[in-house]
Amino acid sequence: MRFALLILSTCSCLVASAQRINREALVRRHTVKLTTPDTLGALSVGNGNFAFTADITGFQSFPDQYANGVPLGTQSVWGWHSYPNTEQFRFEETLREYKLDGRTIPYPVQIKEPERNKRAVDYFRVNPHRLQLGNVALVILKEDGSRATLADIQHINQQLDMWTGELRSAFTVQGQRVQVSTYCHQQCDAVSFKITSPLLKTQRLKIQVQVPAPNGQFKDVGNNFARHQHQLELSTQSASAVLKVTQDTSRYYISLGWQQDAALNMEHNKLFISPAAGDVFECTAAFTPQPTDVVPAFAKSENSSRLGWKSFWSSGGAVDFSGSKDKRAVELERRIILSQYLTKLQCSGPYPPQETGLTYNSWYGKPHLEMHWWHAVHFALWGRPELMERSLEWYFSAAPLAKAIAQRQHFEGLRWQKMVDHAGNESPSSVGSFLIWQQPHFIYMAELLYRHKPGKAVLDKYSELLFATADFMASYPVYDSAKKHYNLGRGLIPAQECFDAVTTYNPTYELSYWHWALNVAQQWRVRQGLPRHPKWDEVIKTWRLCHNRTTCIWLRNQPRLLHQRTLPRRSPGGAGRVQHDPGRERTGYNRDAQHLTPRLENLEVERYLGWDFPLTAMTAARLHEPAKAVDALLMPIRTNTYLKTATITRMAGSRFTCPATADC
Repeated sequence: MRFALLILSTCSCLVASAQRINREALVRRHTVKLTTPDTLGALSVGNGNFAFTADITGFQSFPDQYANGVPLGTQSVWGWHSYPNTEQFRFEETLREYKLDGRTIPYPVQIKEPERNKRAVDYFRVNPHRLQLGNVALVILKEDGSRATLADIQHINQQLDMWTGELRSAFTVQGQRVQVSTYCHQQCDAVSFKITSPLLKTQRLKIQVQVPAPNGQFKDVGNNFARHQHQLELSTQSASAVLKVTQDTSRYYISLGWQQDAALNMEHNKLFISPAAGDVFECTAAFTPQPTDVVPAFAKSENSSRLGWKSFWSSGGAVDFSGSKDKRAVELERRIILSQYLTKLQCSGPYPPQETGLTYNSWYGKPHLEMHWWHAVHFALWGRPELMERSLEWYFSAAPLAKAIAQRQHFEGLRWQKMVDHAGNESPSSVGSFLIWQQPHFIYMAELLYRHKPGKAVLDKYSELLFATADFMASYPVYDSAKKHYNLGRGLIPAQECFDAVTTYNPTYELSYWHWALNVAQQWRVRQGLPRHPKWDEVIKTWRLCHNRTTCIWLRNQPRLLHQRTLPRRSPGGAGRVQHDPGRERTGYNRDAQHLTPRLENLEVERYLGWDFPLTAMTAARLHEPAKAVDALLMPIRTNTYLKTATITRMAGSRFTCPATADC
């Protein structure tokens, strides 16, 4: 997901120092409120490791109706599955050799023939895939005994209180009031519910738990109930039950607990909890990779959520636009608050997140490392570096695989691929395998940590990985003996993802980012008392030459003429998009290069994707054009429309109409 928060990490915000910001008032004035069923308005609770996305009932009662909007997912960082490799495919069958500047380099790409190789590619793209762990629905029976539909839900008042993490859902069915409070525990992967309704006394409310099967597709919205590929084993005790879910070699547990009297029964792979009496019922569903006896009561989940979210909002930076006379200030502030909420619950876990977080699968639920920067660095830039650092731990476990990729391609160090699974295994892709702009991200994030905590501890922990990352970056460029400089490429696809890998070299954005990162790597060597690395300096120094006269930018106050073909999409001021000098005024290029300043009236914004608007705004902000930055952020274009939940519409559904030629 790309959120409005990302741009604000590079903007300068003027905050009155005369008084402290009332953070609770700031957050709560952006409480999400829904009064009608909205399939694009599903709301999530979560803790960074686990998320539960609910419909208008506070449960996941209508998964089919929400499938084409924001789906009702239950996902974790640990829940993965692979179909059995019955044909004994080997990853080597996905490789194709490319002869580039005297080097033969194997890349895993989407081979279409021979047929076995194509099937091998398909297998390794699909597997492993993230699981939708379970659907927890509220079954509402009407007076005639039939099940209520979404159209029967009336007089709706649903509110997401981001200060406490509570999702409050109130509605009526045939004139009978139902109130639901939904919380996610912040220390364990559990979601708790409190139902208050006279319908409980007449046994017209039930809780239904069912497990969707993985669909093996690019997009999995968690409503594949027709095929029961898994085994469910139920064990019960008084006021509790455990579902053991087995799907091939994947195994996990759904543990259920409740406080009031209830009956339990299993029908057609669906588990029903039927409250027996009273007008209040509390229950919890905990999802774990191992069996557990700990199922927190509703009150414990409520307390955990309230304390956890208060701690989050009380930490780090805050910005209050309430004093602004600009009518757009309210919307900008709303995006900031909701984006921080969404990224905290979706992206603050121990792994790089997938682009759709923990709501539903895109690209089979696999992370894209070029997007890790977007999902993580804002935590540090807003004064919460510990949330970014959680996912940096993953690079240590994935390093052996990154090293194997570099060795297979005859490079040094560690090569961080674009599309990986939770363990770090690469996925075949005719685009992703050639992307390189994710490579400096680790250096950038480690540098952010050092600037927050300068000292030996950060240097000692991350230097080895950082230096190995730089080793690849220095061994990858090709030396041009005639022109006496190194070229970045051939054999790469820039961030635009539309250029030919075989013929493209020296794209402006990637070249400037690599230049910055190698210089930072040298700074780390100096901080460690080590001499500068001669090979890194050799590469850095040759990039001072002007390669051609297509585009001129400034790098470290040296004029730079770089090879770049541009497109309206993802093109304006590419070198300025990522803040190459985190936390510092100097950005790696000179603001006097006015031809890089985005002229919004000249951009083909109708072709933009959702993330291109904040990218344009970031460029304007770094060139000290704050008015243009805000104009870009709030441009009234369909792909720049943010929902009531602050999720951009591009990620809510429209993105997934893929042309046949797309890398989907």
